[in-house]
Amino acid sequence: MVTTKTKKTVSANPPALACSNPMWGGQFKHAPADLLAKINVSIGFDKQLYAQDIAGSIAHAKMLAKQKIISEADSKKIIAGLQAILKDIDAGKFEFKTALEDIHMNIESALKERIGDAAGRLHTARSRNDQVATDFRLYVRSAFDALDAALKDLQAALIARAEENAATIMPGFTHLQVAQPVTLGHHLLAYVEMFDRDRSRAADARKRMNESPLGAAALAGTSFPIDRHFTAKELGFDIPMNNSLDAVSDRDFALDFLSTSAICAVHLSRLAEEMVNWSSAQFGFIRFSDSYSTGSSIMPQKRNPDAAELVRGKSGRMFGNLIALLTTMKGLPLAYNKDMQEDKEPLFDTVENIMVCVQAMAGMVRDFTADKKRMEAAAGSGYATATDLADWLVRELKLPFRDAHHVTAKIVAIADKKGKKLEELTLAEMQTVEKKIRKEVFAVLSVQNSVKSRTSLGGTAPVNVAKAAAAAKKKAAK
Repeated sequence: MVTTKTKKTVSANPPALACSNPMWGGQFKHAPADLLAKINVSIGFDKQLYAQDIAGSIAHAKMLAKQKIISEADSKKIIAGLQAILKDIDAGKFEFKTALEDIHMNIESALKERIGDAAGRLHTARSRNDQVATDFRLYVRSAFDALDAALKDLQAALIARAEENAATIMPGFTHLQVAQPVTLGHHLLAYVEMFDRDRSRAADARKRMNESPLGAAALAGTSFPIDRHFTAKELGFDIPMNNSLDAVSDRDFALDFLSTSAICAVHLSRLAEEMVNWSSAQFGFIRFSDSYSTGSSIMPQKRNPDAAELVRGKSGRMFGNLIALLTTMKGLPLAYNKDMQEDKEPLFDTVENIMVCVQAMAGMVRDFTADKKRMEAAAGSGYATATDLADWLVRELKLPFRDAHHVTAKIVAIADKKGKKLEELTLAEMQTVEKKIRKEVFAVLSVQNSVKSRTSLGGTAPVNVAKAAAAAKKKAAK
């Protein structure tokens, strides 16, 4: 037997008692359809902008009174009311209402409840279009500042470990094959350089974005005698934006943050990948403490580098956020379009994830213990000093480098066939390839001497690393 239940129907035109959003004005007699309300509402995520929204509104209220567009008394009421709302939100005492759509309407409605009709004057000479653009810029500017501080701390961690390991020998790799000996300090300083470029990108983007859209209104500016330079200064912007259409429709600043974070995530992911490899049994170069390791539910011997793996994994998420906003913006005509509501969730997600990844990486860098003996032993594998042999042939026997390369390859083949390291070959065995080779050649075949010899600018010699770490510390502190 099939039983039926009475279905609830959703009216396409709900009764007027359901009431339209009071901020929309008298044209709308009915509430939107449930599905429109669901897709249209943004308070679930844009409530994060409450502090920026209130700061922008306070600056706007001050300017309106200064320009005698509203009275000083109304301005003071508005500012006091906004400050009280800010205090309540900070204390978790504010109720955000879905029916009011977004952060702007929630705050304005609460303001009206608190101070009455004076609240209605706050929206004079502005629109939600320039309001949200201002809020979002303030948020992203703060995010750039926070990212720079986190990267600075990560650099400090890397530099400290580089100083500690300026002479710790390890294999350098190309194609993940042992190539030449380097030092761990030199390796870590390579990431300091990468994160320095990330900081530079963040600083450049922050400077470029520090212009105020407030006062552009909906898209065409306003007929009121506003002072956009005043509000820009109040909010810490350098200047107002020049074009009202651009002011409300630009999201380059958000794309800049997403792009900077995506590139930074590449660098974090590369370092995380190395930590995953280095902490494996096959490498055994480093070990994380319990603070940065996890276990297995079935294999009691396991110590998993989950923090590094998650940093590596979250990079893809941040790449996706960049692509999402690029795709949203690519086909939009001027000026504001509702599509642009989709700018915030990817940005908020990236801010959260790039910050936790940078902070986690700083923790891992400070946490790991290096197995110096195992690193040095690995540095001597794979004929890592073959280039040193070729260089010696050029320097001491005056062979052209291509000839020296050919001679060295033959000597490596002999060592490989006999199962010996290069320094374990006899002089006679080497002389079967090149009779002019002398016993002095053995001085360049140890990994210690190989590393010490790399004194060119940017090279891995411990003396270089110590100087580079000192210079990096000074630069990163700025």
